Amino acid sequence: MLFSTPRRREREAAEALYRAVAEASRRPAFYTDFGVPDTLEGRFESLLLHLFPVMERLRCGDDADPQFSRLLAEAFVADMDATLREMGVGDVSVPRRVKSMYGALGGRLAAYASARADRSALAAALRRNVFDGAVSAPGAARLAGYLQAAVAALAAVPVAALKRGAPLFPEPQAY
Repeated sequence: MLFSTPRRREREAAEALYRAVAEASRRPAFYTDFGVPDTLEGRFESLLLHLFPVMERLRCGDDADPQFSRLLAEAFVADMDATLREMGVGDVSVPRRVKSMYGALGGRLAAYASARADRSALAAALRRNVFDGAVSAPGAARLAGYLQAAVAALAAVPVAALKRGAPLFPEPQAY
């Protein structure tokens, strides 16, 4: 862009990173192999699950960039707003529903961060959130392994590199 400011470039980079995260969350293996429900709620949970390691990386480490993490969260909010409007949700209820979705993002970030080191605790958090509390969710343990691998993979990526391109998520079939 000819008249692109540094702030605008940062926002565009965050939006591009968000799109890459959203695309990774839609890989068919999550729905066919892990058993994530192929529903609106299941897809939302898969998106939050993929935002977690990226936002965790942006907030932790020597090169953390909490401002960029905030821009990524803003891209999430803008996408949820647009999606609800495309679905025909009335203008009056969109802000309340987006606020609820943003709250869900914060809740998942906290839950997954506190459980990430313990695979069984992480699987329990995933059963609660992704599998709607199902007692029997065989994909939860595999999904926990995938999420731990994603956190580890992204921890090795400098934030500057992350801001220039797509996140490096592991292949889901390996878990």
